[in-house]
Amino acid sequence: MTWVALISSVVVLWFASLCKILHKSSSATKAAFLNDGGSSQRRNVLLVTAHPDDESMFFAPVINYLISRGHNLHVLCMSTGNADGMGSIRKEELYLASAVLKIPIHQVKVLDHPDLQDGFGKVWNSNLLASIIDNETRTYSVDLIITFDDYGISGHCNHRDVHQGVRKLLHDVSGRHLEAWELVSTNILRKYIGPVDIWLSILFARYQRNGQSHCLVNSDPRRSYAAMAQHSSQWVWSSKLFVAFSSYTYVNTLKEIK
Repeated sequence: MTWVALISSVVVLWFASLCKILHKSSSATKAAFLNDGGSSQRRNVLLVTAHPDDESMFFAPVINYLISRGHNLHVLCMSTGNADGMGSIRKEELYLASAVLKIPIHQVKVLDHPDLQDGFGKVWNSNLLASIIDNETRTYSVDLIITFDDYGISGHCNHRDVHQGVRKLLHDVSGRHLEAWELVSTNILRKYIGPVDIWLSILFARYQRNGQSHCLVNSDPRRSYAAMAQHSSQWVWSSKLFVAFSSYTYVNTLKEIK
């Protein structure tokens, strides 16, 4: 009976959390991340990822947040995800997913650099990454970057390398106004408790000082599912379970990179 009561409590908490999200009554931190993108406050933001599907699998809450508030979002994907020889397919899938997420297609760039190929054990040079990202920020007058943290959510080496590339850029252009924020990696328990993690994420962000951390609750998790479904080559049973149960479908916590 104890197990039955425990499972029942978890199910109730799960659906209560999901209803909270769907009714848009969840609050994030007291200080909003950026301002609404009015005519004088619209920010040019660059999301830097490693592979096609990163944007839908991990960053959908922050994407929905930025787009809904009128900010100008660009996506720079550092590889085509060609580890299994499907790079050209995965590249097109990213464009389809971006359309679902309401990111203009001309603001999505997918690289196929010989030194930035998808795969475990393939080290991406931080100087090269920093140079490419710097060029993108200057081309589109970007003053804010969002990317992975130093663990990279799943620990994938390409995710971690992208973080190091952004950090290297910040070091190289220290005299220039350029913000960078990282998506906080959570432990295995929080990673798979789905919408329930919104409460822990809100608490985590609230107790950070000086506005250096922000919790962004996904206003439309169904769009995350629809975007990930555009990645047909990756849309297998494990990916479907991940999107359903991953806390990253429902909430993102961003922390400023110093």
